[in-house]
Amino acid sequence: MRVALLVTCLVDLFRPSVGFAAVKLLQQAGCQVEVPEAQTCCGQPAYNSGDRATAQAIARQVIPQFEAYDYIVVPSGSCGGMLSHHYPALLADDPEWRPRAEHLAERTYELVSFLTDVLGVTQVAAEFSGAVTYHDACSGLRELGIQHQPRLLLNSVTGLELKELPDSDVCCGFGGTFCVKYPDISNRMVTDKAEQIIASGADTVLAGDMGCLLNMAGKLKRLGSPIQARHIAEVLANQTQTPAIGEPD
Repeated sequence: MRVALLVTCLVDLFRPSVGFAAVKLLQQAGCQVEVPEAQTCCGQPAYNSGDRATAQAIARQVIPQFEAYDYIVVPSGSCGGMLSHHYPALLADDPEWRPRAEHLAERTYELVSFLTDVLGVTQVAAEFSGAVTYHDACSGLRELGIQHQPRLLLNSVTGLELKELPDSDVCCGFGGTFCVKYPDISNRMVTDKAEQIIASGADTVLAGDMGCLLNMAGKLKRLGSPIQARHIAEVLANQTQTPAIGEPD
């Protein structure tokens, strides 16, 4: 099975270790993993800003890079949702590109969902000492239906104690360009989220979307909290040697 990894901009620029963890998990599950070198941003920032022309142009650039693969896997619910849900709608009026977008969408999955829902993975060979809580990022939860899958795999990690986060399905305030357009509202939302993370009693907060993790990690640090933030892939792949998100290397 040939699987292409869409690395995502935030992973590439801020947290490459997530990409390596994703590759490890996929290879352990028996996949032949490739990372198309010509891949770019999925176009989500332009799409969220209402710039459909730019988003369409980016989609036409991304699609050919991934057409030759059996599946496209993304360590981000928001980027995964862009390809699987919004590309077909973006190119719905283009008779040449619509079927190509739809075919790509049918084969695109978020990482944890792909492992559990497609490959049937129910446990991982990983160890993590401490209590963690999990934030259900909006796109992964609402667009892709990702909720039980992360918890299934986390419960198989030796030494890990999973503490449910109060209002885990409430937005952290990042929302892509939302945090730029409405900074005061965004700050209030992430403050509430950080307070709930602290109240959970966990040592680490996990999520499947780097935007949310950067947002929450920044607020926790500004509040003086020692709670760490990590991408779920790092824990599942047993690759937690790197500093937590927002911590110096």
